[in-house]
Amino acid sequence: MMCTPVVLRKTSLVDYPGCVAAVIFFLSCNLRCPWCYNGDLVLGLTDKKKPLEEALALVEKRRKLLGGVVLSGGEPTLFPDLPDLVRRIKKTGFKVKLDTNGTRPEVLRELLSDSSCAPDYIAMDLKLAPEKYDQLLAPGIKGETEASPGNAVRDSARLLRETAGANLTVEFRSLSLPVFTPADKESLAELAGETPWIIRPFIPGNCLDPAWNAILDHE
Repeated sequence: MMCTPVVLRKTSLVDYPGCVAAVIFFLSCNLRCPWCYNGDLVLGLTDKKKPLEEALALVEKRRKLLGGVVLSGGEPTLFPDLPDLVRRIKKTGFKVKLDTNGTRPEVLRELLSDSSCAPDYIAMDLKLAPEKYDQLLAPGIKGETEASPGNAVRDSARLLRETAGANLTVEFRSLSLPVFTPADKESLAELAGETPWIIRPFIPGNCLDPAWNAILDHE
């Protein structure tokens, strides 16, 4: 488990709202969003990676400076020992925030079923209308382990809406993409419901698909 390669950001003032945090980025993702600006993480091409155990040791040394740890990526729910990792971080005294694409509701359900490994904050990305998620699957995924990613995203959104409360802060996040239709926006709004939904402008640059770098900012 602890030999898993990750990228560590020792200090962040923006990734965990209201909390000075370290960010652990996991490599690999089950989606290939063409506008993704973390392509080096998704494809595992970064030269900044280090073993997870080393990253955790550095974080634990900074416990007097940090209040939380963000688990991001890539897609952290692909990491098979995520519950044990969250449990270890929480035992150290840190709050835990999880950034996820929501395609693995079974992992979220496992985390939230046990307070010892339940994140304190979950931010879930809403990419496109659920019925379009099959367009984003990584090669080799479609038709196998994630034949219905749209349904998985619906399940995750429902779970987070229902679980949000005093012990769990939830937010949904989207980029305002040039490909959005009014129907897309309506579908995403239904997924978010009354839960905070943060929409940021799409800013081209370093996109996984270079063609997206030529697209102008879109509101």
